[in-house]
Amino acid sequence: MRDANVFAVRTALPRMAWGGRNLFNLLVRSFGHRKEETDFRTSTKTLFQQRFISKKLVRAYHGDHINEKAFKRWYLPTTLPDVRPRKVIPGDDTALLSRWAKRNDDVERIKKAEERASETALAPVGSLMFREVERRIDVFIFRSCFAHSVYEARRLVVHGRVLLNGKLHMNANTRLAPGDMVSVDPGAISFLRFPESSKKIDTKANEDEQETEDAEATAMEGEENEAAEEKASEEKAAEEKADKKAAYSEQEKQNNPALTGQPWAKNRRLTPFILPPFSAPFIFIPAYIEPCFTTCSAVYVRHPTAKPGYSEIPTPYDADGEVVRLAWEWYAKRRPRMRSRSQLARMPENRESSGF
Repeated sequence: MRDANVFAVRTALPRMAWGGRNLFNLLVRSFGHRKEETDFRTSTKTLFQQRFISKKLVRAYHGDHINEKAFKRWYLPTTLPDVRPRKVIPGDDTALLSRWAKRNDDVERIKKAEERASETALAPVGSLMFREVERRIDVFIFRSCFAHSVYEARRLVVHGRVLLNGKLHMNANTRLAPGDMVSVDPGAISFLRFPESSKKIDTKANEDEQETEDAEATAMEGEENEAAEEKASEEKAAEEKADKKAAYSEQEKQNNPALTGQPWAKNRRLTPFILPPFSAPFIFIPAYIEPCFTTCSAVYVRHPTAKPGYSEIPTPYDADGEVVRLAWEWYAKRRPRMRSRSQLARMPENRESSGF
């Protein structure tokens, strides 16, 4: 269960969400004064404290809404891929044979390949410990940019606004299989709806306009014999009506800066697109997702992976840095290994194939 105040500045824990406060916490952890807390090279903390802090940081971002016991039992891999360079076999004499056959080009090519392999950084496999979390349907919806936070994505699934392979799906704990297609109801996406404040302002303006018209009609009926007063009242009402419309239009622009210059502000038949403030740094699509924003759907192409110098799992920390490594060491010692038959029956849905 997640904390009550997940975007607290005091703790400064980055989360799976857009917004200004989360961006501020991310900047503080990346470049601010809180960055020193994750620099364990000059730290006086014990190894236990370093592992605990690392576990706290990575769990705040990767599935903080998942119970810790369930996370350790169902969402942690048994091992991580071994990417260490293989040792040279003692009997491998390829280079000697090439030199004996006077194939100097092959010798140089083999030598350069060995040097390049030694210089190339290892694949950051530490972030792959969160691969099962990325398979969850609520995390997948957030990664596809159909929700401004993973909590909103979970709400969409639970409230029945999500289709899995064309069928209604309301289990947010489901882990997707390669080839699964997830569709979200466009009417449930918050940034594809008109702002509530603009609707209230329009309604209030219409009510005041109706009241003004009623007042004008009453004045005309009561002052039929006084033409001068009638003309004056009409001019006064027209001026008040124009002033009110100008005031409401100005108030609408002040309360909704996104309305200024937007084509749908004049044509209500167009679909609005209003992103939350400070959401630009979080809008990206991982390589294992194929989205279609026209139909508000996305396909889970394959499981995320890693290659030298690159990890497909987004994380606010170094994919193979000290924080992720120490977090893996923490869970490697404290992960429950026993899975009884009753526990397997309570396992979250794990789709092995994308059968429709």
